[in-house]
Parts: sequence; C-alpha cells; structure tokens
Amino acid sequence: MIYKAFKYRIYPNKEQEELMLKHMGCSRWVYNYALNKKITSYQETGKGLNRFDIQKDLPQLKKNEDTSWLKEVNSQTLQASLENLDKAFTRFFKEKKGFPKFKSKKDNRQSFNIPQNTEIDFEKNKIWLPKFKTSIKVKIDRTFEGIIKTSTITKTPTGKYFISILVELEKELPKKKPLDEKQAIGIDLGIKTFATLSNGMEIENPKHLKKSLKKLKKQQRKVSRKVKGSNNRKKEIKKLALIHEKVTNKRNDFLHKTSHYLVTNFDTLCLETLKSGNMMKNHKLAQALSDISIAKFIGLIDYKSEWFGCNILRIGQFEPSSRMCSCGVINKQLKLSDRVWTCSSCGTTHDRDVLAANNIKHFAFTKNNTAGTAEIHACGDMMDVSQSAQETKPSLVVW
Repeated sequence: MIYKAFKYRIYPNKEQEELMLKHMGCSRWVYNYALNKKITSYQETGKGLNRFDIQKDLPQLKKNEDTSWLKEVNSQTLQASLENLDKAFTRFFKEKKGFPKFKSKKDNRQSFNIPQNTEIDFEKNKIWLPKFKTSIKVKIDRTFEGIIKTSTITKTPTGKYFISILVELEKELPKKKPLDEKQAIGIDLGIKTFATLSNGMEIENPKHLKKSLKKLKKQQRKVSRKVKGSNNRKKEIKKLALIHEKVTNKRNDFLHKTSHYLVTNFDTLCLETLKSGNMMKNHKLAQALSDISIAKFIGLIDYKSEWFGCNILRIGQFEPSSRMCSCGVINKQLKLSDRVWTCSSCGTTHDRDVLAANNIKHFAFTKNNTAGTAEIHACGDMMDVSQSAQETKPSLVVW
C-alpha cells in the first residue's frame, strides 16, 4: 500500500474558526501538561511515563471545573497530542533530534490532529470533521481514491487554514528499475548553481530569499517601530509574515518541480551524503544554504523515488568528488572559491561542479571506493560497501 498526503486550503466560518482555535489550544495544553508530568516523574522517581499513563488523567481533567473546557473538543484529538509527544521522545532518544519543548500560542505553526472520521465531498467542495456541526468549505485542486487515515488542521502566521489528509491508496509501489550506469545521473548540489548534473546540465539557484531580503528588511523596520501589543504592530507583523510565506511557497514549488523532474527522467540518481546541520554552522554560508533547503530537497527525492521506481545511490561525505581529476590525481590545494582548476599531472582543465557530478556518479558505481565510506541504496535494499577510513592514502582510479 502507498500512503500519500493531500493538502487543501479550507475556509471556515467564524463559528468553525473559533472551534478550530479551541482544538489547537486544548491540544497544546494537553501536550504541555503531559511533557511537564513526564519531566516531573523522571526527576522524582527516575522513571518515565508513556502516553497511556497520562491518558488516564483526561476523564478527570474534563470533570474538573478549571479544565472542563477540554470537553468542547474531540477526545481523539487530545489523545493524538499525547501520541505526538511520545514520538518526540522517541526521536530524542533514538535519533538525537533534541529534547521536546513546551508549545506556545505564539508559535508560528498551530495545528491539531484528527485520527479518524474525516469525510470529503469533491463535487460539493465540502469537508466534514468530528465535533463540527456543519461542513467546511474546501478548495479542491486534485482528487483521490483511497481510505482516509488521519487529518491535520494547520493555521499559518498569515491566518490561513489548511488540512492535510493522509490517504491509503489501493496500489503497490512500483518495482525499482534495473541498475544501469548509462541510465544514471550524478548530481552535485551547490549554492552558486543549485544542481549540476553529470550530463552537463545546470539547474540555476533561484535565490528566493536573497531576492526578497530588501523587502523583508524594510518591513521588519516597520514592525520594530510600532508599539508592542498594538493593533498597528499586529498588522505589520502579518504583512511581514505574508512576505515570508511567499518566499516559502516559491521555494517549495521549485523544490517539488525539480525533484519530480529528476526522479521521472532518470532511472538512477547518484548523490553525495551531506550533513546539512554541520554545513549550517558556517555562518558565512548559513543563509544561502537555508535558502536552497538541501535537507528538504533530499527528503523529496527520497520519497518520490519510491513512487516512480527510481534508484538512489549515495556516496560518503568525505569523497574527493570536486578535487579528483579523471586521471586519479587529487588536488589537495583546491579552495572553495576555485570554480575552475587545471590538473598538474595531465593538464586537463575542469569545471569544479561538472567534475564533482561525474565523480559522484563514478564513485556510486565503484565498490572499491577511493576514500571513506560509500552507502549504496538500490532496488529497495541497502548494501553497505564501506571501507575503514584508515590513514592510508586513497588509491588512484583510472577511468
């Protein structure tokens, strides 16, 4: 089975919007209540609590006079908040993603989950949710056929409401295409050029954030001049949020179109393993790196490759992809600012990005990797062809 999310914009009336805000507030309160109880329990007893231990408190909380307003929202939405907190702790312990934080009504993203009983009518452009007495108007841009599993309602900083519906589609994932180096493409991601392909094609960096910086700074100055808490300040903050929203939408549109083009036009994509978190620590490049959203782009390629049967091959992050000539000589003096360099051995002049894309493709199909570790993910399996990165010099490879 394939699970796919469909996102639509919804237009609640004043009564429905008020109920949505209540759901978001109650979900946030239950999340913070559970997080505080988990922390307190661990500090006092040294033992943690799971979602079911805290879920037992919900009936009593609804009876208490101070928290009786919890009865106004969907009970399964409150339980979903506890489940989300458990998932956050799992990511913290297993993936080291950071300790869960308390939520605030001032957070940019406000949301709540609906585990079941969501219904949608594509002909009438209506959607029905539990606890809501009437249907909600929705803008339909695409339809689906499948079983609705869960839904998530979100409110943006600009005051717009969206629903994301997770659907179980009644079809199987396609089989991976056979590995063929001729049908593969090497991809070198960068800042000056967003992506350089081993066939010589370049995908330009649109630089959405950089193009909007002047407008953002001007609007930020307007916000700073207004009195905190005033209505005028709130209006200017919303205008600022609209600029950020446009930048985000343009970036997401570009990333989706580019990733779709790659997974549908090539049988195999060869990528370099990149640690975007470590790269962001370079303050001179942090803004430019955040503008291209490498981590999100890689995530899009990963799940879209499953939908279209495209293979993903990855090489180690320490491979000398941009420094290694086709004759096998490695230019150890190469700087980040050197976009073109000439090999001291064979005299060949290389475009740094094109060379890197070709080397990435070559390394991905070479088991005897030249430096570090290469991880090959193909045909749905993961095959580790790692070599211990000892202090030995990398061997030369002749193409």
